[in-house]
Order: sequence, then C-alpha cells, then structure tokens
Amino acid sequence: MRWRGRRRSRNVEDRRGVGVRRGGGLSLGVILLGLAALYFGVDPRVVMEIGGRLGAAGSPPEQAARAPGPREQALAEFVAVVLADTEDVWHALFREMGLEYQEPKLVLFTETVRSACGSARAAMGPFYCPADRKVYIDLAFYDELRSRFQAPGDLAQAYVIAHEVGHHVQHLLGYTRKVPRGSRGADSAAVRLELQADCLAGVWVAQTERAKSVLEAGDIDEALAAAAAVGDDRIQRRAAGWVQPDHFTHGTSEQRRRWLRKGMNATRLAECDTFEARTL
Repeated sequence: MRWRGRRRSRNVEDRRGVGVRRGGGLSLGVILLGLAALYFGVDPRVVMEIGGRLGAAGSPPEQAARAPGPREQALAEFVAVVLADTEDVWHALFREMGLEYQEPKLVLFTETVRSACGSARAAMGPFYCPADRKVYIDLAFYDELRSRFQAPGDLAQAYVIAHEVGHHVQHLLGYTRKVPRGSRGADSAAVRLELQADCLAGVWVAQTERAKSVLEAGDIDEALAAAAAVGDDRIQRRAAGWVQPDHFTHGTSEQRRRWLRKGMNATRLAECDTFEARTL
C-alpha cells in the first residue's frame, strides 16, 4: 500500500507511554474479563464499564520513561495517513447523502487506556467508543496481527482502522442504537453491526483506491486474510478448541471476509445494510 508522503490526519491523540501507577488501573479480574470478551463473545462495553469504576479509585496516570522506536513511529505515521484517507472518503459519501461527516479522534495508547466507555487493556484489541467518538489502538496489536493471527501487510493494518472508523459511521447514522446490550449469537444484532463495519471498511478501500491509486499487488488478499483471521469461529477454536455460535459477536471468518469484499464491490452504501440482510 502506497502511503508515504501523503496527508496525515490532525485527529490523532498520542497517549503512548502513559501508564497507570501500581495499585491503580485494572485488576487481574478485569483483565481476565477482557480476555473473555476477546475470545468468548462477552460484550466488551460491560468489561470497560467495570474497569472504569475500579480504575477511578486508583492513582492518576504517570508518564513512563519510554520513547517510541523508529518502527513504532512509522506505524503511528501510517495510522495518521489511513485516518486522513477515511476522513476524505466519508466526507464525500456523507455529502452525497446530504449529511455532514463529523470526524472521530484516534487515540494511540500503550497497554492501558481510559475512555468515556471505561478503562481497557490492549489485550482487548482496538475499539471504538461511541460515548466520546474516539477510536483506540495500541500499536502493539499490529505485532499480534502479524505473528499470532498471521495477517501481515499494510492493507491488513489499514483495515483495522477502517473497521473501527466504520463503527463511528454507524454511530453517526444511528445503527449502533439497534444493538441491545449483551447482544450475541450467530444472527444477533451485534454480529450484524460488526459485519456492517467490515463492509464499510471495504467501501473505504474501494473509494480510496479510486481516488488515490494506493493499492499494490497482494494488498487485497492481505486485508481479506486479516478479516478472516479475527472471525469468532477461528478465535474461539484457537482459544478453547471448540466453536460456540451462541457466543458470536463479530461473525465467522467466512462472513467477515465476504462482507469486506462486498463493501469493496458495492455501488451503493445500502448494500452494506446487514440489518436488512436476510442472511449473513
């Protein structure tokens, strides 16, 4: 993916290196719940709310004595370029709908972060908080994506950002309100929300390529592999050895891959409306 030398978003909030004092932050129990949210389909908003309440009683954050290395700094610049591309795409598409796009902030953090949705650990992965309209990511997740999930590549990394910004688009358009708290299951509103965010990420890929010609050989396959790598069935099988469809919150590997590709080929945004789809 050709990204160097292009516009970077000003909506990046850098909190890297800001840790939590010992005795504050999240307890071991909350961390374990966060892992359960990642692997077994527990609603992560519930976990973050618990963490927020516990973290509020802790000490204030302190600045760690760690400067980001060259590779991490390059990733931060990459994320800022991808975020700028999402801004360009969604401003244009919202104008076509007669609406005004409101840009989200993206927060870079290390290990632990506090959001308006509560406190969270990096182990939970990147997330979007509708309460403050911010996307949160620990750049170390990209090491996990490459090594643990075996999904390397620039467009795979960009897909992660585009998916979370897709959640912001859903929030602005009112789709988030369609998901009740604790929603889960193979045909649940939670799964429909996640698959729609994948489709919106695909729309971003297609629109960015059309406007800026950024893709290189193999990029599409990298993004599709990343989507498949984070399917509920694959994560559950890796973590527990079996699959529990009743606990799905994001969709299967095949579904995530298919809806991402559907977005890449979409001619109308309505084609990403998973809430109206008869089958996922």
